[in-house]
Amino acid sequence: MSQLFDSLFLGPFATGLCFAVVLPLLGAYLRLRDEWLAALAFAQAAAAGALLALLAGLPPAAGGVGSAALAAALKHGFERAQRSSRHAPASGAFFALLLVFAWAVSVLLAANLPLAERMAHALFDGQLYFSDDTQLVLALACSLVALAALRLLSRRLLLGHFFPELLRASGHAAPRLAFDLVVALTLALATMSVGVMAAFALIFVPPLLAARWAANWRTGLFVSLALGVASFTAAFALALILDQPFGPLLGGLLVLVAVGALVLSGRR
Repeated sequence: MSQLFDSLFLGPFATGLCFAVVLPLLGAYLRLRDEWLAALAFAQAAAAGALLALLAGLPPAAGGVGSAALAAALKHGFERAQRSSRHAPASGAFFALLLVFAWAVSVLLAANLPLAERMAHALFDGQLYFSDDTQLVLALACSLVALAALRLLSRRLLLGHFFPELLRASGHAAPRLAFDLVVALTLALATMSVGVMAAFALIFVPPLLAARWAANWRTGLFVSLALGVASFTAAFALALILDQPFGPLLGGLLVLVAVGALVLSGRR
C-alpha cells in the first residue's frame, strides 16, 4: 500500500481521481436523460480521433478532444433535424451508428499502422500509470470546468426533463449542446489516461446504483460521487498490489459491485 503514496504513482492517482469525481456526476445527468450510451460513443470517437491525429502527426489529445466535440455537435444537429421533421428524436440510433463507425476506424488504423496499434492498445486498456504532469493539469482543469458547468446548467437540465413547458414559458431552452460538449470533452481527456472502457464504467455504473439507492436527486449525486471515488481508489490500490493493469480491474470491480448491490436490493 505504500506504493500508493509513492511520488511515482501519486501523479497518476491524482489524474484518475479527477475523472473519478466528475464522470459519475455527469453520468447521473446522462442517465436522467436516458442517454448513457452517449458516454461510450463519445469515448470511442475520442479514441478514433486520437489515432487519426497520430496518423497526421498531431498530438493525440488534440485529435481526441476535437473528434469528441465534433460528435457532440453532430448529435445536436441530428436531434434538431429529427424534431423539425416531426419525428421523435432518435438519439439512441445516432449513438449506435457513431459507436460502430468510430470502432471501425480505430480497428482499421490499428491493423494497418504499427504505431497506431500500440496507441490503440493503450487507449482501450488505459495508460494511467504513464500519465505525466501535463495530463494531471489537464485533468484538474477539465474537472473544474465540468463541475462549474454542471453548477450553471443543472437547474435548466432538470427543468428541461421534468417541466419542459415551464422552461419554454420562461424563455429558455434546455442546454443540450453545452452539456453534450462538456461530457464529450471530459470523456475525451479521460480516455487518454484511464482508457475507453474504464471511463465508460465510471460514468455508467455509479449512477446506475444511485438510481436504485437514493431517495432524491441530491442524494443520488452524492452516492454516485462516493461510489466513483471509492471504486477508483480500490482498483488503483489493487492494481499496484497485484501488479495488474488498472483499466480492466476498475471495470471488473464496478461490475461486481453493481451485481452484488442489485442482487441485495432485489432481495430486500
